[in-house]
Amino acid sequence: MELTAVPTLTGSLATLEPLSLDHSEALVEAVQDGMLHELWYSRVPAPGAMREDVERRLAQHARGEVVPWAVRRTGDGAVLGVTTFLNIRADNRRLEIGSTWIAGSAQGTGVNTEIKLLQLTHAFETLDCIAVELRTHWHNRRSRRAIAALGAKQDGVLRNHDLWRDGTVRDVVVFSIIDREWPTVRLGLRERLRAQVSG
Repeated sequence: MELTAVPTLTGSLATLEPLSLDHSEALVEAVQDGMLHELWYSRVPAPGAMREDVERRLAQHARGEVVPWAVRRTGDGAVLGVTTFLNIRADNRRLEIGSTWIAGSAQGTGVNTEIKLLQLTHAFETLDCIAVELRTHWHNRRSRRAIAALGAKQDGVLRNHDLWRDGTVRDVVVFSIIDREWPTVRLGLRERLRAQVSG
């Protein structure tokens, strides 16, 4: 399977399905759950810019740059957010999981854990990747803790990496999981998901 294919990935809590313009309206509702677009250290689109953001992701996919999914709760079908494969380097069999956001009420419920489990399983076991990166803003401490809890290891910090929308400069924290670590990471994710669901 090509690294830029967008298969539907289904779990017990969340389903990742190919992003389309039809998701735009539901994503507007999802982003207002927790007002995620108001977080200064994130690039979550505002409600009024959601359709444009979906169009941008779809255009990037058409160019072979990203793999965009909509996140849907498996139980009731509610659209919760988006997630993406990006920085795809087929020649080096590596990619990044990023540009992810989910509705505030779904955070801490196991949905994000399962999203990452689905994506990492696809990356390592279907696409035969040798490494998967995850990146976040230095000041997004919640995201940094969540990425570390997945079992990813911090590679380093890219200083002054991004110019931010308010004129500030973002330091980017880079984490990764490599292929030989995947079996242990997978076990940890499954146990974490089990604890979140039963707890």
